[in-house]
Amino acid sequence: MDSSPPIPPTPRPRHRDRHGRGMRGPIAPPQVPLAVSRADAFDDLVRDAADRLERRWPQLADVEFAVQEVPWPQDGPARDGDAVPLGRLIAAGQGRPSRIVVYRRPVEIRAKSRDERALLVHEVVVEQVAELLGLSPENVDPKYGED
Repeated sequence: MDSSPPIPPTPRPRHRDRHGRGMRGPIAPPQVPLAVSRADAFDDLVRDAADRLERRWPQLADVEFAVQEVPWPQDGPARDGDAVPLGRLIAAGQGRPSRIVVYRRPVEIRAKSRDERALLVHEVVVEQVAELLGLSPENVDPKYGED
């Protein structure tokens, strides 16, 4: 008799085609992102607002638009008291362009829906551009303040 231990059977490879229906297809078409994070969607809103204003005001091509989660403590409260700012203009300095920052979390907290968030982001960007250009928000974008 053979005293060697028995060889265990090799496991069969698992196949995705268990029931003969073929490989699974994509969940979404290639042109549609599978998952867009809230932060990415917010970045797109800021980019859209900036692009819209740059078409009307070509001098904004040199301005940087940025998104920050929340204001830094040194940014301080807004001029009107204890309100948390929704955006900020950082003036141009030595070798750096002007920068408009939109604070994501304060905007998201104030907006109840996706459409309201898009409108609020656009208004914040318009207000900061108006401050940069020394104009009223209505002159920067005639649709400012319209629902």
